[in-house]
This record gives sequence, structure tokens and C-alpha cells, in this order.
Amino acid sequence: MEYRELGRTGWKVSGVSVGCWAIGGTWGMVDDRESMAALRRAVELGVNFFDTADVYGDGKSERLLAKLYKEVMEEIHIATKAGRRLNPHVSEGYNREGQAFDRGETFAGVDFETGLQAVEELKRICPPGMTMAQFTLRWILMSEDVSSAIPGGKRPSQVEDNVTAADFSPLSFEAMEKVREIYECYIKPQVHQQW
Repeated sequence: MEYRELGRTGWKVSGVSVGCWAIGGTWGMVDDRESMAALRRAVELGVNFFDTADVYGDGKSERLLAKLYKEVMEEIHIATKAGRRLNPHVSEGYNREGQAFDRGETFAGVDFETGLQAVEELKRICPPGMTMAQFTLRWILMSEDVSSAIPGGKRPSQVEDNVTAADFSPLSFEAMEKVREIYECYIKPQVHQQW
């Protein structure tokens, strides 16, 4: 596992961490044993940074992480994001036109169909043996400005797949250029003026 400094805190955090939103009930019922197995597997793989918040499943992820800490860990860094409770209907697919957020389903202003076209283009350049999620995480880790990529996961297999992204070789210059071209073609026309 690659470790990076978290901002100016001096903490060394795992390059790929775990977002614990999926441990709560927002994304459907999640068995506590499976959630604990996922958290344990993350620790075994070198993860030391977990994104939790009291809004994630009404604090379930924080309670399970505290339980894990007591059971198997001596030192862990837990980041708790302050924030407002997100609308629980977002995961039920009703936000396509922006009913819950001001930018629609993607939260960024890219319309759904265009987003799917961009994903199809990205699939063509995803290196063999890498999932799209791993490709995306590896791309994020290419930025020196990123302390830690924090994907969610509620099963040990998801955590393993995500953490493995840090073990892949850096993406080629050609792949990075192609990602930039896809951004320029599909994404930039819809959102870049907002920045």
C-alpha cells in the first residue's frame, strides 16, 4: 500500500481508503457481519483511513468502526466528514433531473446520456486486467495533489478490488491523454464554464 501525507496534518494515510457510506442503510440492507468483514479486510490490506460520518446510515459506520478498533486495531485514523444529511431518495433513482441536487443525477451537471457515452469511451482504454473502478482509482492516484482516494464498499471483495488499484503501475502517458480527450469531448462542454 502506498501512503501519502494528508494535507499538512503529518498523518500518513493509505493511498486508497474506504468510504463507509455503503455500510449504512442508504444503499439497502447491509449485514453487520459482512460490514465488519469488509472493514477487517481493509485493515489487512493496509488501509488506515476511513471516511465516516454520523449521516452515513445514522452513524452505523462509526459504531462498527469503533467496534473494529476495539477488537483488532491499535492505531487508526478516522476522518469524520461534517455535513448535512443527504436526501435518502437519491439512491432510488429519482434525481435524474435534479430534484434532490441542483445538477441532476451526476451531481456535476453532465447529463446522464452524455455521461454514459464518456464511460463507453473510457472502457475502450481501460488496461487489460483492470476493472473500470480500478482504472478510475488509479487515475485519481496519478495526481500528487490527492492524499487518498476514498471509494465506498460494503463487501470484502469490493474493498479488495478497490485497494488493488494502488498496486497497478501508473497509467501510461497515452492513457492519460486519452482520458483528457474524453473529458474535452464529453464533459468540458457541459460543466467547465461553471468553474
